[in-house]
Amino acid sequence: CLCPRHCGVNRLAGKSGKCHITSQVVISSYGPHFGEEAPLVGKHGSGTIFFTYCNLQCVFCQNYAISQLGEGRAVDSEELAGMMLSLQAKGCHNINLVSPTHVVPYIVDALELAVSKGLYLPLVYNSGGYDSVETLGLLDGIIDIYMPDMKYSDEKTAEQLSGIKDYPKVNKAAVKEMHRQVGDLQMDKQGVAHRGLLVRHLVLPDRLAGTQEVVRFLAQEVSTNTYLNIM
Repeated sequence: CLCPRHCGVNRLAGKSGKCHITSQVVISSYGPHFGEEAPLVGKHGSGTIFFTYCNLQCVFCQNYAISQLGEGRAVDSEELAGMMLSLQAKGCHNINLVSPTHVVPYIVDALELAVSKGLYLPLVYNSGGYDSVETLGLLDGIIDIYMPDMKYSDEKTAEQLSGIKDYPKVNKAAVKEMHRQVGDLQMDKQGVAHRGLLVRHLVLPDRLAGTQEVVRFLAQEVSTNTYLNIM
């Protein structure tokens, strides 16, 4: 199954699950972005493509209009490939796929077209961290940089704030698989990343995010050299 929610719907038949996606990918916007983590931005920006909808339902989402309300328009694989090539032509350091979890098959189709037309930039998988190990396995050798969230270490909090109880378990397995594929973050002499794992963690009031547990997990079960952005 594509997503750990295991909706089991047939998108090709026009049905949608929790993420609302059917047979077409929906894009909110794309362009050079200078507000991402420094190793992705460099001098010329990160080439971000914002995919509409999400497999999580975070009550504090800063992109709520995109992730939950569906702001954006449907595009086909050829147009998505064109967006990637356009970002490369603008000098971006990478192609940053924002909220890609629920649309992986569409991304792979577009990448095949884009690479055949000269796409060579590192690919960033920028997710909420609720990814299946099986789907990530299909991306082994395709994705250069993984940038997942590690939102919570407590099931009750995950269910209350993101609508999914098993987030901590799934998230930890996903992060370990990501690190297995690409290792610690590697940067060039200008400080621009070209491969590796970069983890984000948002501190919440009353220790709801379980920050200490997240840091301990990364140090003990992933790598003490993990690039971690605590927000």
